[in-house]
Amino acid sequence: MRARLAIAASAQTCQLREIVLRNKPAAMLAASPKGTVPVLVLPTGQVIEQSLDIMLWALRQHDPFGWLTPTGGSLADMLALIESCEHDFKCLLDRYKYPQRYELEHGLQHRTQAADWLMTLEGTLSHTPYLSGLHCALADMAIAPFVRQFAHTDFAWFETQAWPHVLRWLEDWKQSAIFARVMHKYAPWEEGQAPVLFPPPM
Repeated sequence: MRARLAIAASAQTCQLREIVLRNKPAAMLAASPKGTVPVLVLPTGQVIEQSLDIMLWALRQHDPFGWLTPTGGSLADMLALIESCEHDFKCLLDRYKYPQRYELEHGLQHRTQAADWLMTLEGTLSHTPYLSGLHCALADMAIAPFVRQFAHTDFAWFETQAWPHVLRWLEDWKQSAIFARVMHKYAPWEEGQAPVLFPPPM
């Protein structure tokens, strides 16, 4: 989702191949032996294998909404917050959402720790509408998909917590036009099929 958000925002067009990870096609593994998504193969043959790197590549081509130029802080500040999300919050999210993968009885302890991290976002969002100032920027778009996963693991619990600004921020993102545009469902890609262009027309 993060890669798709940035590609759509930057007005790039690509061929999209929807992958079912339990049935990875040979063409995918040839391009990226790591076998995870997303993978972006450029016309030059260069392969970009991490969602944040794809976001940065796309926005450096064209950034009409100023996602790389926040009104509060700098790009370096945003990248530091995103790194904290990826290395701290995401680890806790995985154990909360999929405790059986980690041989855990449940993920409630990890939910509590992840909630503590979210309270740092609540503090920021109580003073400014977005994580890096007055307009939506890279930090919002790189972090919101993970917060959405956390929220929808048990939304009845999530919406009763003392983070009204996080709730408002997440709901605004979920109601945005770009969110709707990248959430379109695609059939799994098969060798030989006609190219599917992304993003879909407005």
